[in-house]
Amino acid sequence: MTVSKLVRQSPSPELSHMYRACRLVAFAATLMLPRLLGAQTYPTTDDPRYNLKPGRYDAGEAISNFRLVSASRKPAAFDTARGLTFANSDLTFGTHYVYQGNFSGFTVWDISTPEKPVVAATVRCATSQGAPSVYGHLLFQTAEGAGNRNDCGDGGVQNAKDHMAGVRIWDVSNPRAPKLVRNVQTCKGSHTFTMIPSPTDKNILYLYLSGSQAARPDSEVPELHCKNGDDPADPTNSLYMLDIVKVPLDHPETAKVIPGARIFTGLEASPPCTNFCVPVDANPPAGGRGGRGAAPAASNAPPPLPTGPRNCHDVTSYPEYHLLFGACNNSGILVDISNPEKPVRITAIRDTNNFQGRHTAAFSNDAKKLIVTNEWGGGTSPMCQKDNMMEMGGNTLFTVSDDKKKLTQHAYYKLPVAQSAQENCVAHNGSPLPVPGRDLYVQGWYQGGIAIMDFDDVDHPTEIAYFDRGPIDQPPLVDAGPSGAPPAAAPSGGRSRGTIGGSWGAYYWNGYIYSSEIDRGLDILELQPSATLSGNEIAAAKLVTFLDYKPTTQRKIVWPPAFVVVRSYLDQLVRNNGLSSDRTSAISAALDAAEQATGLARGTALTTLATQVDKDASGARDPERVKTMASEIRRLAAASMPASTPAVTPAKK
Repeated sequence: MTVSKLVRQSPSPELSHMYRACRLVAFAATLMLPRLLGAQTYPTTDDPRYNLKPGRYDAGEAISNFRLVSASRKPAAFDTARGLTFANSDLTFGTHYVYQGNFSGFTVWDISTPEKPVVAATVRCATSQGAPSVYGHLLFQTAEGAGNRNDCGDGGVQNAKDHMAGVRIWDVSNPRAPKLVRNVQTCKGSHTFTMIPSPTDKNILYLYLSGSQAARPDSEVPELHCKNGDDPADPTNSLYMLDIVKVPLDHPETAKVIPGARIFTGLEASPPCTNFCVPVDANPPAGGRGGRGAAPAASNAPPPLPTGPRNCHDVTSYPEYHLLFGACNNSGILVDISNPEKPVRITAIRDTNNFQGRHTAAFSNDAKKLIVTNEWGGGTSPMCQKDNMMEMGGNTLFTVSDDKKKLTQHAYYKLPVAQSAQENCVAHNGSPLPVPGRDLYVQGWYQGGIAIMDFDDVDHPTEIAYFDRGPIDQPPLVDAGPSGAPPAAAPSGGRSRGTIGGSWGAYYWNGYIYSSEIDRGLDILELQPSATLSGNEIAAAKLVTFLDYKPTTQRKIVWPPAFVVVRSYLDQLVRNNGLSSDRTSAISAALDAAEQATGLARGTALTTLATQVDKDASGARDPERVKTMASEIRRLAAASMPASTPAVTPAKK
């Protein structure tokens, strides 16, 4: 990647710090000496995505099992590739609007017509990353780094008391005219966060913030009494905890920091890496986050080197299961958030493989599986080249025991196709797809594009759809090679080499997939039927809608009783030969006949069919899916009965 070119453009001090961190990562990659050479695998070049034509808006494209609905360019206020200063970041959703974070503010898109999104508002307000989340009429946005001001002004911070690091709260009751309600200051700022509604008070929302800065000096926030320290058990130490902000939804201007989540106490550092390793800098720049974190503000004292984890890069909550997972660099931490003000660590995992930093996480809908991404290279380096191993820079899959006390590691998964030296590429943010009976995950891979991972089988995950563009920049005169060394500078008047771009995150929301393109703008895609995903499954997914949505606050998906839901399970049984073809054909015909009927006749036909399908389970190759399909048929039967009809008797177990 072209760190040198970016630095020549005189970035802000915090961005210069990021680039220094990126150089360290690139240097480490050149020294890569894995210990288990025979165990490594590498991406293929035999793929339509390999060697696509470069270009900012005229790059070659490869697409499979998606339809590109629209590709909208960044608004003029953010339309520059000057380092990360105007980089698009994450997405959040509310009513018919998409809120796209930016390192210098955010864009509000009206997506009433997905084929033609319209910019409803652009808000300039430096945040360094600006991860956004919508909850009702409020928009929360992270801020960390040395250059953010309370008044959202440009030009950096001249007076320490003007420095903003924490979370900004906006009123977006009118999405076309957002209003800043409050700047909530925290000791470490906030890189990312999750939202946790109070289980006892609908008026209270908790924000769990991840911030990696050193503790801020008293000259900035004396009321917070920020303190660096090396004792995780010290309740006055600002470092070894997640900050918690308590927000009264009826008076968000009174939001305040409360005692934090001290989930790190007693955790040891990870042992030395043994598999799939690169040298790790023992004294990395504080706040670097692999090249995208901001430089810490001046502090009372240098933060001590941690002996164990003291912060998480991302935290994902699943309130319906009272769970939170922290992707905490070299550790993963599962937390009970039944009482959001008193979280309790359940278990933790430490890394001896893939030792480059856990980035973010997502649960399966039943919370029995877990995806943890590995942002090797920090998002600014080309880590998907043909010489970059598949075991680093992708997803790691885990299963969660029924008592939630044990996490068992299964397969690695990475984008299967090689990318070029001009494309920053590594696993990044995504969301589960609401397809009944399936575990599917769509995610962004920066300039690797977007893809859907099928992790029904956690030992053998596969790819079922993708969309990719060629690199933003032309290749250099001399190949940079797998080390990530800076290519040659662009010709006079040309765009800079090594532009950071691609999909920051890709998320399913209310029938479409939205991808935040860091440099180019906003992409909207739609799933298409294929051999691996049927029209019924896509239609069933579209039955799931949310008024507002942010994937780091995961919601349990419940499908309404519907024929397409039943047929989704039937399609899966046909696809995996889980039930004999004569029975799947007979069930399909019976569903068709029942759908033609109405009222009591429909309900009766479905009840009879459910009883028959119950019997099919004993001889099926996939009995659990057959049982689930029978249950869905019975739910549909109950919904079809006239209101005066007695409830359908559930099947005996």
